[in-house]
Amino acid sequence: MKIDSNETLIFGAGGQVGNRLRGLLPNAVALDRDQVDFTQLETISEVLEEYKPKIVINAAAYTAVDLAEKEPEIAHLVNAEAPGRISEWCCANKAIFVHYSTDYVFPGKGMEGSVENTAPGPINEYGKSKLEGEKLVVKHFYKQGLDKGRFFIFRTSWVYDSLGKNFLLTMLKLGAEKETLNIVSDQIGAPTYAKDIAEKTIAAVTRAMDKDPFPSGVYHFCQAGETSWFLFAEEIFTLARDKGFDIKVKTVNPIRTEEYPAPAKRPMNSRMDCSKLETRLDLKFRNWKVALNECIEDLYTRYHTS
Repeated sequence: MKIDSNETLIFGAGGQVGNRLRGLLPNAVALDRDQVDFTQLETISEVLEEYKPKIVINAAAYTAVDLAEKEPEIAHLVNAEAPGRISEWCCANKAIFVHYSTDYVFPGKGMEGSVENTAPGPINEYGKSKLEGEKLVVKHFYKQGLDKGRFFIFRTSWVYDSLGKNFLLTMLKLGAEKETLNIVSDQIGAPTYAKDIAEKTIAAVTRAMDKDPFPSGVYHFCQAGETSWFLFAEEIFTLARDKGFDIKVKTVNPIRTEEYPAPAKRPMNSRMDCSKLETRLDLKFRNWKVALNECIEDLYTRYHTS
């Protein structure tokens, strides 16, 4: 069974993952923040009742991690109450619901990769709001029984793409302007390409629709391998130079987290074990370096053909 894009609704279509989903599901109803305000919960229900989709993918989120420290109420509305409202509707209407979460639901201690049932413990307001969103989604489906609905919560990490606002594009901009950069080297995780997230989402839903029962639940959903922000930056500059980008930076200095103060604390260990995804759905993400190379190649091609 395949996803019918005519029966799919995408929230957050203007974001990195949402934009990729829109490209892969061209007939889906794709709505961005200008069309649906997640701080106005009644509009969510109105939209769902208007279109009555059979599959809902929520790629919308409040992702301003530092600003969330000053705006926890707004972050909670968008990241918790809104997906809770969507899940309630999906459960009542027997629609499949896909929601994205984050490595920031964990405190980031230790050196091992977290698994889905590792105890959460977010250390910033953004992470707290995303964890509350997870809890509300699970609550609604389990309250009414899993036979009443089907859902996925996909936790991903360090998302980037060739469009939008992200670490990759920031580094390419700074690398073309500055000769020296200082990049945090003691936070470890997996940079994940939005294109891969979108493709794996569609594959996961497609495979799950053929399973009985539907394998609802939380899944870790990120690129294979691990790195630091510092090594991620170095790989970006190496690949960009090789492909012909104008990169001015000569020195990239590794620094510790405390040398780069920010309003919100970040997890030091964002490693996530994706074994459950492979075991239950036979899906595995490629290595982060391979995905990054493809993304930069895409950027270079568009830059030289525009």
